[in-house]
Amino acid sequence: MGQYLPLVVLMVLAGGFAGISFVTARVLNPPKPTKAKVSPYECGIVDQVPPPERFPVRFYLVAMIFIVFDIEIIFFYPFTTIYRELGGYGIAVIAVFSFAVFESFVYLIGKGALNWGPAKHERRSSEMVDAARTSRTTVRRVGLDGREPVAAEGGVAA
Repeated sequence: MGQYLPLVVLMVLAGGFAGISFVTARVLNPPKPTKAKVSPYECGIVDQVPPPERFPVRFYLVAMIFIVFDIEIIFFYPFTTIYRELGGYGIAVIAVFSFAVFESFVYLIGKGALNWGPAKHERRSSEMVDAARTSRTTVRRVGLDGREPVAAEGGVAA
């Protein structure tokens, strides 16, 4: 037990230093939240739009793909160092493992985990709001203030 005494003393000193630091910071500088202090700040740019509610699931799927392949590489390295000693059993086990990883990768590709473009809908909804609604009529054009109007399909400026 005596051999752990220096470690215990060090932990008590570290905890005491942390506690004294927190108390001193609270006494010398009490928290006074203001709108400027609690607003998000990044690189001197004030946000103009509110942040999105949540990240798309694709970010998490790509992270999971990375982790799966990272773990596969971690398991491959020891196998490559002793594969001769494992014989046929080792080859079979690593083949089954590689098949399982490859199968999950094919599944994720099939589900569109790596498609980063706009979502493609396989079938069009039968409940159209208005047949006259197109991307030309519904998409707001940005930066056209002060420019001449865009020519209509008939060739005449609208």
